[in-house]
Amino acid sequence: MVSDKNSVERIIKNPNLTQRIEPDWCDRPSIEVAPDLIGCTLLRQMPDGPLIRALIIETEAYAPGDPACHAYRGKSKRNAAMFGPPGHSYVYLIYGMYHCLNVVTEAEGIGSAVLIRALSLDSLPPQLTPEQAKKPHRVAAGPGKLCRALEIDRSLDGVLYHPANGLWLEHREHSVSEPDLVQTTRIGITKAAEQPWRWYLRDHPAVSKK
Repeated sequence: MVSDKNSVERIIKNPNLTQRIEPDWCDRPSIEVAPDLIGCTLLRQMPDGPLIRALIIETEAYAPGDPACHAYRGKSKRNAAMFGPPGHSYVYLIYGMYHCLNVVTEAEGIGSAVLIRALSLDSLPPQLTPEQAKKPHRVAAGPGKLCRALEIDRSLDGVLYHPANGLWLEHREHSVSEPDLVQTTRIGITKAAEQPWRWYLRDHPAVSKK
């Protein structure tokens, strides 16, 4: 969370805050929110660093009753944020090394979220190595990659998407036409893999996997 008063004031004065996505917008089924997030912007105020804007390129929906959903077997300490209010984050760790960022959807207590799978960054984080910077469109082309690039970890689990927390969402600046939006099956899972609950921008170089 952002704790420096001057940093918070600088963020709050951002002229684009009128476009900020409010929690009520996320109070819908994840299969509705996931495609609507494509083309929206994720903003990350880096700790002691720049403000990075990132276009959301790829998402996946996870819903109640979905065997691939972390909430399928009920609430636990690990997935508690997924049962929280809509418009909050759910950050989890996989393989003991990769963090994944989600947007919690639907009403509190349900257990529903959208995984942000890929982003296109407007600028490169300063901590990247020269080798990583050679392929800028691949820096955030995957859930683990984007969290590493934007320094997102479990410390941001369960927070409201809001400038005061250094992580927030803005509505689309441009519309996304139906032909530009690909809907297909989810990847990296073994259960309910046939569900067509993944969306991405067609032909974008930041898509994690086509």
